[in-house]
Amino acid sequence: MRQVVLDTETTGLDPKQGHRIIEIGCVEIINRRITRNHYHQYIQPDRDSDEGALAVHGITSEFLADKPRFEDIADDFLTFIKGAELIIHNAPFDVGFIDSEFKRLKQNHSVDLGITTDHASILDSLVMARKMHPGQKNNLDALCKRYDVNNDKRELHGALLDSEILADVYLAMTGGQSNLLLDAAEKQTDTADSGREPGAIQRVENMDHQLSVQKATAEESMQHEQYLSALGDISLWGKQSTAE
Repeated sequence: MRQVVLDTETTGLDPKQGHRIIEIGCVEIINRRITRNHYHQYIQPDRDSDEGALAVHGITSEFLADKPRFEDIADDFLTFIKGAELIIHNAPFDVGFIDSEFKRLKQNHSVDLGITTDHASILDSLVMARKMHPGQKNNLDALCKRYDVNNDKRELHGALLDSEILADVYLAMTGGQSNLLLDAAEKQTDTADSGREPGAIQRVENMDHQLSVQKATAEESMQHEQYLSALGDISLWGKQSTAE
């Protein structure tokens, strides 16, 4: 199963007002394991960011001046997400901007790429979080605190960093890697070798704790034997005990 955690940064809140994507970040998950494969691109939007948006992401027009435009990176981006399940926090926002960029390509360059759902399926992690934690804050910072995911480096929003954090949060929310304690040592080695940020490694290191082992009491053992005896020939466990 291939999933891609995706986030964007934009010049403002509404593509219908001409706002554009300025950064795309994607992190790949295969069979519930974060891989070393990611996609990251800054994009020249041919316009300035609103003051509110700039305060959130800190990406200036001067920084973006020499970056490629969306039409230059569209094929590589689609190649990366093709056939995957996209995990996006507040998916209508990001998908709305991506679809707006596709529409602009069709209008200005006669390149018809359809819409995002023509290339990948969508899972909205915000909708999932609201169902799991109704009445609580479910933004990314709140979820990091709830699931003990390190986000110390998140002073400003960034598409790739937020995708990496959301990947950790999603796996914790859905009971993935954080519950596989017997595989913790292997995961720690894989994560350390992957070159990912220390914040991602912290989650694996915190999994290294002791499990308590509860042994059956003498009374419980006797009750178990009585239960197997009552089952008679249909009990495979009883036959195994007899053979031994």
